[in-house]
Amino acid sequence: MQKINSPHKEKKISLFKRIKHKIFFWLRLNNHPVVKVYNGYGNADKILVIGHVLKLSPMPRKTFRQNWITNFFSIIRLFMVVPFSNAKILIKWGSETFETHTEKDGFFKFEICPKIDVEPGWHNVSVHLKEEYWLPDKILGHGNIYIPFASQHAFISDIDDTFLISHSAKIRRRLYVLFTKNERTRKLFEGVIHHYQQMASSGQKGDNTNPFFYVSSSEWNLYDFIVEFARFNKLPKGVFLLGQMKRIKDFWKSGQNNHATKFMRIVRIIEAYPHLKFILLGDDSQQDPDIYSSIVSHFPEKIVAVYMRCVHSPNYERVKPIIDNIQMQGVECCYFKHSAEAMIHSKMIGLVSEIV
Repeated sequence: MQKINSPHKEKKISLFKRIKHKIFFWLRLNNHPVVKVYNGYGNADKILVIGHVLKLSPMPRKTFRQNWITNFFSIIRLFMVVPFSNAKILIKWGSETFETHTEKDGFFKFEICPKIDVEPGWHNVSVHLKEEYWLPDKILGHGNIYIPFASQHAFISDIDDTFLISHSAKIRRRLYVLFTKNERTRKLFEGVIHHYQQMASSGQKGDNTNPFFYVSSSEWNLYDFIVEFARFNKLPKGVFLLGQMKRIKDFWKSGQNNHATKFMRIVRIIEAYPHLKFILLGDDSQQDPDIYSSIVSHFPEKIVAVYMRCVHSPNYERVKPIIDNIQMQGVECCYFKHSAEAMIHSKMIGLVSEIV
């Protein structure tokens, strides 16, 4: 006997879906697939496209209030994610289209070898989920790829406690600041914006800038937060490379990703630009001294200078010998507390033209 579906049952299912959709909307969550494409980078031979495909993800933030409860739930939402594992995606670069798939955590990283020369600057790239997954709508994400202008120097900077005050060495203080402040109320160290802007524009003309890469152990969950923070505070536009995305159960471990992967991300940047000399900027609150020392050992001819902000005084005795070792390898090093000191050092070695 053929089973006949009950109209009443169909109505119940439809009502359930509507209620479910409203609950997610009230929580400011997308309960449908979303393709997030992050700023990538490349050169004449190879372009790196990176991003995530998520089944559940937070909606973009529209308002920035001082209320700590609003800020707390806005941060919590960034960790309410469900990855789309092994999702088939299509990447469109110019007239070319490439197919690949996401990893177990929904992350994708794809290298394109351009058929034609790519001009310096920012270029659009689009990524969409294959329609077989989600009919009839097309789930599409857009990102940008950065090709550096002709330059002598490139800059690789950490984020937390290098320019963004995060209290990384004090877990309670770190979590308090993370969960009660927003992208526009978080604080920077005095003078850091001017220093970074001067380094970005040194030796360049017009809108051309020296390349900036921001490499952090903070997770990809915080990407939109960090990008908005950088835009609002007028930091040099650049490429942000973060750590493995976390789920809600691990949100309290924010910023505690494997630091070894940070070393590899920096190595890939340096190897992508054999014609550039690099300046590394970090702080002494976590593993930057050890990571940067290893980078200098691997690429002694590629590193011009290392800047290390002193934010945790008890680390001084451990970090100072590392700084001395870097200097013994012929690399300029500035271990400083205030950005004014770093600015003077940059003027002294020719990284900036003037101090205003």
